Amino acid sequence: MNNTSNYTNKKALLSLAIGGFGIGLTEFVIMGILPNIANSMEISIPKAGHFIAIYALGVVIGAPVMARITNNLNPKKTLLFLMLWFTIFNTLSAFSGNYWVMMLFRFLSGMPHGAFFGIGAVVSGYLAKPDKAARAMAIMFSGLTIANILGVPLGTYIGQELHWSYSFILVGIAGIATLSSLYFWMPKEDLDEVEDPETQSTSPGLRNKKLWALIILTTVGTGGFFAWYSYIAPLATSVAKLPEDNVGYIMIVAGIGMFFGNFLGARMTEIFNPVKSVVISMLCMTAILLLNSLFASNDVVIFILSFSIGVITFTIAAPIQIAIIKAAKGAEKLGSSMNQSAFNMGNASGAYFGGLPMVFGLGVNYASVVGAILACIGAGIGISILYSMKAQKKKEALRS
Repeated sequence: MNNTSNYTNKKALLSLAIGGFGIGLTEFVIMGILPNIANSMEISIPKAGHFIAIYALGVVIGAPVMARITNNLNPKKTLLFLMLWFTIFNTLSAFSGNYWVMMLFRFLSGMPHGAFFGIGAVVSGYLAKPDKAARAMAIMFSGLTIANILGVPLGTYIGQELHWSYSFILVGIAGIATLSSLYFWMPKEDLDEVEDPETQSTSPGLRNKKLWALIILTTVGTGGFFAWYSYIAPLATSVAKLPEDNVGYIMIVAGIGMFFGNFLGARMTEIFNPVKSVVISMLCMTAILLLNSLFASNDVVIFILSFSIGVITFTIAAPIQIAIIKAAKGAEKLGSSMNQSAFNMGNASGAYFGGLPMVFGLGVNYASVVGAILACIGAGIGISILYSMKAQKKKEALRS
């Protein structure tokens, strides 16, 4: 345990949560203002959807790249650099006059996303009291969940009522708030030994098969959630027959579920092995998504199911991050950042596979069936990891 006071730790964790809020805001608010952007730039809505995809690509590419670039910086300077980059290019997005400029700025805006969460997870674990690393990470990720509850609806309203550019200015303001809080609240001296940068590229942690299995688990398993979440609007309007303005309320309810699930997942990590905790969550996700495919047509039940899916999904956030950091020993920052890339690959793959049933003429509710299959495969990968861990322990016991 470091020498930083508990009070300073809480403020430092809060600064990471503010950053998570800003990142969550820019990632999801664009979905609500996409028609406004399309009209402003005189492009189709599907073409405007490229701004969502290019951001995700920026996250996937940027996470390991940014982790490498900032190798020789101490964690505080790294987080400040990442948030400065984030603030500049999100603010510039507000002044994009055409499709290609917006594509460039959205890609650059996404690059620090994964590294910020990945390095922030390592830092939050270091700042935590003994055995409370998962709770500390949950505080950081709470910013992302609060963005879904408050920030995205507010940003969407501002973008629709005023101009879409103001939504990105709001993101820039969140970035400035994060920079200020990191500068004043994040300690430097106690973080200098979080990780030796010289070990990053040569660490055996990066050659650990368990690490790569966990990254595949994240990509496939969380794709189950995104197969559902990507089509939540047509599910509400076409299957549950709700008015279009109810979609926002369903997303808020799901966001509230994410908030509680985030801290529940941290608690589960204190009770179970992190990988076992993920397996439990994936199996629960499989069940709830199957229930969603059957009962989401009820206009009351869809709210209950959306809350439940939000809870279950975010019980995965802290445990999988803890498991990744342990598996990437000696290269924690890079491994943790790569896991954020995996989340975004899950986003893209889940949306793609979730849409396939509709291509073949099936209903929107079948996206949840695809999600359940992906979550079940994720659980299977987790079970195989647990089995290999058990076999490894037996081998070590025999050697001793």
